[in-house]
Amino acid sequence: MTDDPAPGAAARVDARSQLARAQGRISMRPETARLITANELKKGDVLGAARFAGVQAAKAAHAYLPIAESTLVAGVTVALDVGDNFVDVRASVESSHGPASTPAICAATVALLTVYDMCKSVDRTMVIGPVLLVN
Repeated sequence: MTDDPAPGAAARVDARSQLARAQGRISMRPETARLITANELKKGDVLGAARFAGVQAAKAAHAYLPIAESTLVAGVTVALDVGDNFVDVRASVESSHGPASTPAICAATVALLTVYDMCKSVDRTMVIGPVLLVN
């Protein structure tokens, strides 16, 4: 085998690397979703802060769970979509070593918690969930 095989030839595969995706939703009043979309909340850019928080959470997932295996995170993507009365989050985590599922779930959950934290002054009716591993 070579490091750069021809198409269809046998190739080395790093079985340790993984890709995991998680998604979740936070439901809210329509006015809250409108404020997020218009970037009119006092705390600032909700979607940007949630995206950043999700990426940071994926990298530090092992710190939140006492028996979680440490994961070398190779890449994280956190995307948020605002609907009429909700925000959906999709998180993808690629690991170069170790399981990617826990960091993906952490990324989605912390992104949703950030949305909650930044909007709680205008909406105490928000509900987080479900959050689930997609693959």
